Amino acid sequence: MTTDDRVPVTVLTGFLGSGKTTLLNRILTEEHGKRIAVIENEFGEIGVDNDLVVNADEEIFEMNNGCICCTVRGDLIRILSTLMRRRERFDHILIETTGLADPGPVAQTFFMDDELAERLRLDGIVTVVDAKHVWQHVDDAPEVAEQVAFADVILVNKTDLVDPPDVDRLEGMLGTMNAVATVHRTTHGEVDIDAILAIGGFSLEHALEVDPAFLQPTYPFEWAGVFGAGDEDLVIDLDTGPDEAIDLLALSVSDASPAALDEVLGVATPVFTDGPTAIASGGVMVPGHTARLDVGDQGASIAVHSSGPVAIFTQHGPDEFRMRFRRGIAPTEPAAAREFAPDHEHDESVTSVGLTAPGDLDEDRLKEWLGTLLQEKGVDIFRSKGVLSIAGEPRRYVFQGVHMLMDGTYGAPWDGDERRSTLVFIGRDLDREALERGFAACRA
Repeated sequence: MTTDDRVPVTVLTGFLGSGKTTLLNRILTEEHGKRIAVIENEFGEIGVDNDLVVNADEEIFEMNNGCICCTVRGDLIRILSTLMRRRERFDHILIETTGLADPGPVAQTFFMDDELAERLRLDGIVTVVDAKHVWQHVDDAPEVAEQVAFADVILVNKTDLVDPPDVDRLEGMLGTMNAVATVHRTTHGEVDIDAILAIGGFSLEHALEVDPAFLQPTYPFEWAGVFGAGDEDLVIDLDTGPDEAIDLLALSVSDASPAALDEVLGVATPVFTDGPTAIASGGVMVPGHTARLDVGDQGASIAVHSSGPVAIFTQHGPDEFRMRFRRGIAPTEPAAAREFAPDHEHDESVTSVGLTAPGDLDEDRLKEWLGTLLQEKGVDIFRSKGVLSIAGEPRRYVFQGVHMLMDGTYGAPWDGDERRSTLVFIGRDLDREALERGFAACRA
């Protein structure tokens, strides 16, 4: 396949609530003559974006409960490979990332994976910026800077909500972060489709200027060590750390040498991200599988059932959990070890809470609760969205909010589908129990 035959891919990014879904709906409904396959990535416990996107059919793929540049990056590669088996059904691929995604690792995928690089080309990164709310996040959310810095096209959206001098000031700030991107001012994502699709705009040279390590591999683990053979299982002891759980992978190796670690490095990434098995403290893991160890507030230990040489890959560095290694009661150290830069880290205070309930909601109680909630807590609620079933209404109520602003419209009829309500909040320091109580009180 020649370069000209490769399928163009556009990455659509932007911080939470910037207007990506609105723009995506425009792209899918306008008469532009392009056949577009869409991949969505939603940061949340419950997927609702597929219901927020019009004309969602079999060419829309949704990946939930993880950031596309972190835990589900392997899924992106698998979905792209699946899509290419339907090559005759589309001309362009559009990837909409979660608002918390760093687009760098996503773009990197098209350069680091040889098979994808032969069949796909990254056409451009389009970043949507919320002209009204971006100032609240630009200093404390590194994702905003990353999304702007990697952009080929920047859409300064929601310009109807701010005064022109403030838009000028914003564009000046964006220009200091990315002087080469094309900037368009938009309202409700209204922009010429040709300005964002098939632009041939992605520049590897610019990407390397933003991140000199752009073409260096990134991994879902931070540390790996290789241990020699012994008469007993290798045991890992851990103290409490920054998270309540940690993922660990064990792989059998030929010998305890740096070369052996290099040999299994390519195998480690897909296995590490492919569904870890939860194991309690004192449990046993076997080489070839990833374990999610519950460390809690008491510390934990796990045994690797292998007397032969073995490589251990850990989600966090050993110092973060004060890891110790032993065979039996005899302490042991790795014969070779290496640290890796993690794919991506998020503000740990930013989380999502997903709520769902069968049946209908009372419209008056729902509006009162949402209005009060967003008025009192809206500064910390970056994004809220849902598809709700209102008592007495035959159509779905599609709700979206950004901070204190909220909007809702009636969408497709329920017809014979089960009536249920799904609501997702993304924000800082969310009170799950309070949100669950408020949502439950709205049931009809």
